[in-house]
Amino acid sequence: MDLNKKTKVCVVPRLAGIGGMVSFQNKLVEGLIARGFDVSYDLSDLSSGSVLIVGGTKQIPGLWRARSKGVRIIQRLDGMNWLHRVRPTGLQHYLRAEYGNMILQLIRSRLAQKIVYQSQFACSWWNRRYSPVEASDSVIYNGVDLRVFSPDDTSSLPTDRIRVLLVEGRLAGGYESGLENGVQLVREMKLILNSNFNTSIPGIVELTVAGRVDPQIKANWKQDNGVVINYLEQVPHECIPTIDRSAHMLFSADLNAACPNSVIEALACGTPVVSFDTGALPEMVGEFAGKIVPYGGDPWRLEPPDIKTLAKAAIEVYFNQMIFRVGARRHAEREFSVDTMVDRYIETLLD
Repeated sequence: MDLNKKTKVCVVPRLAGIGGMVSFQNKLVEGLIARGFDVSYDLSDLSSGSVLIVGGTKQIPGLWRARSKGVRIIQRLDGMNWLHRVRPTGLQHYLRAEYGNMILQLIRSRLAQKIVYQSQFACSWWNRRYSPVEASDSVIYNGVDLRVFSPDDTSSLPTDRIRVLLVEGRLAGGYESGLENGVQLVREMKLILNSNFNTSIPGIVELTVAGRVDPQIKANWKQDNGVVINYLEQVPHECIPTIDRSAHMLFSADLNAACPNSVIEALACGTPVVSFDTGALPEMVGEFAGKIVPYGGDPWRLEPPDIKTLAKAAIEVYFNQMIFRVGARRHAEREFSVDTMVDRYIETLLD
């Protein structure tokens, strides 16, 4: 293959409604262009050496044509839609979710010659649900710009309260259970702290929520004495580093997540992560980067989690802030650099 063709890549944007992959796509394309690659979004342009499908696409005939002409097909896979099978989300949402899973699996099993999973958890989930496929595979974690998402001094951390941060795009469509768990977490933390008569303990535990929350869902959760719920709504992405730095910890609320960007960004800012041992969290959060505790039930059935154990872990993180903040940043530097992510994708594209 000539060099020009090898260094031209067609990126097929994600299928609407399947995961939040726009941020990844932008970072990857910027990295490819900076390294001299020519990036196209036109699947009918068969001068590309490789096609990278970000999740799924409706352009199935175009993929068949590209593959028949010798263009290499690579698929990047997140997890799959599953909450609609556990709790009612409406017929339209159910059908859209099932259609999305069908498209992803069709490309995975029939068209892709190489699959990049976002985590070991995502790989094992797809293989367990649909069985392994002939395509070769690898795991490449998402990456973050460590210069933008970086620790600052701790002067922005509040001293009159413990601030727990929850960052999600939208807490609805089945994902509102993450908000419920977050509220229960800060309430339990306050109960534990109330039993300790140390006057140096902050009197307030605050849950700060960054992301869209429907008004009717907000109405379900009232502030208690000593517990504050602060809704920031959806904030510009460039504001996230400042918000991350202002929290004592991030609560990762998404159950069975394949590789949540909110976790990577928080770690890069030196903000420890607390969560349950579902999805890719056990492999993403290092020993001194936060605390991951047993869920205490079956997360796939949305059984009630063990909030008390999570609250005790969160309080441990609070009282050992500097140890965990340093550990979070170091872990992000080792595992989640955007430059490392782009280099590994280039190896896959040119393989």
